[in-house]
Amino acid sequence: MGLFLGIDAAASGLTAERLRMDVISNNIANSNTTRTDRGGAYHRRYVVFEPRERTPQTFEQTLMKAVGLSQEVGEGVRAVSIMEDPTQGPLVYEPGHPDANAEGYVEKPNVNIVAEMVDLITAQRAYEANSTAINSAKAMFNKTLEIGG
Repeated sequence: MGLFLGIDAAASGLTAERLRMDVISNNIANSNTTRTDRGGAYHRRYVVFEPRERTPQTFEQTLMKAVGLSQEVGEGVRAVSIMEDPTQGPLVYEPGHPDANAEGYVEKPNVNIVAEMVDLITAQRAYEANSTAINSAKAMFNKTLEIGG
């Protein structure tokens, strides 16, 4: 197990949560957008994550992983894609609106501000936790150097 694997895993979390906060901020900024470049109302987006896995370096590590006896900790996370929520937004009767359909209804974005704010707070807390993990690892390394010196 390498010395900096914990910092590397936490750094991947920082990067992933920063992307998540950017996407959530974009959703909030477009919560009233009824016309996009592709036509229609804005649809909320979300980030899909998956765990990062390190490729086993030795035959023993490969064998242990294959039989489920690997003692390795997580390797971090990575963003796989940014997906669009396909659900239709609410239809609001506004016959004078430039984006109204023939019946006078306008499709509003499917962005729920309350849910987005909860997601934003969750992403901020996860970012803070990863930052704390990095700072703790740095403090441990410094104490180790003091003991050895």
